[in-house]
Amino acid sequence: MTESEDTCIVSRDGAVVTIAINRPESMNGFNADLRSAFAEALSAAGSDASVRAVIITGNGRAFSAGADLGAGFPEDMTIEQQLQRHYRPSFQEIVSMPKPVIAAINGAAAGIGMSYALACDLAVMSDSAFMLAPFTNISLVPDGGATFLMQHHLGYKRAFQLCAETERIDAQRCLNYGLVNRVVPADEVLGNAQQWAASLSERAPLSLAATKLAMREAQLGAWERAFDIEARLQKDLAGSDDNREGVAAFFEKRKPVFKG
Repeated sequence: MTESEDTCIVSRDGAVVTIAINRPESMNGFNADLRSAFAEALSAAGSDASVRAVIITGNGRAFSAGADLGAGFPEDMTIEQQLQRHYRPSFQEIVSMPKPVIAAINGAAAGIGMSYALACDLAVMSDSAFMLAPFTNISLVPDGGATFLMQHHLGYKRAFQLCAETERIDAQRCLNYGLVNRVVPADEVLGNAQQWAASLSERAPLSLAATKLAMREAQLGAWERAFDIEARLQKDLAGSDDNREGVAAFFEKRKPVFKG
């Protein structure tokens, strides 16, 4: 069964659902339509008891480059409200659904796209892919719970360095750092993830659900608090002179000049 949307393609093979982010022309950047479709797809998969495992991937050459900067900032709400209302539900679905979610990272995972990849329970990554937290380039703060997720995997000093310097993390480093479970050739990413998901779908579903719940609870809710703090800080930064300069420099492909 395959169900197509403009921005998401949802397919099913047995007990495994694959959600493919489908805005390849924008490196799978998140706009309003994608945020809505992605959350709906995750909610449907999470609430369907016959689904035993979920895969998230991207179509084209990117997993997701994060928020679509070309769409601009919301005019009818603050960026904090946008994060809480439009992004948080999909993260909450990944974290709380009682089944494993595998990120099949086929290409660049940047910005909040990186946060989605890190929020998943497991990850398979292309050997040519990378992760990137580019927020300081445009005078913003990592979001989607990235400040918690990066520290959780890497420790404070390494996480701060990678975020502050917007350092590209290639696939081998992601594997060495524990950000992903497997690195495979680019043309094997989705197939590998599908085989893994099929194998997991044969395991005791109540046991998997309980294991996921116990491990998520062991994080003491720190992800939720990190998300709230990031959203509040993002509201203060979005629309500042430095933020506008950073976005302009991004599109003009030049080095930004920040004034603080």
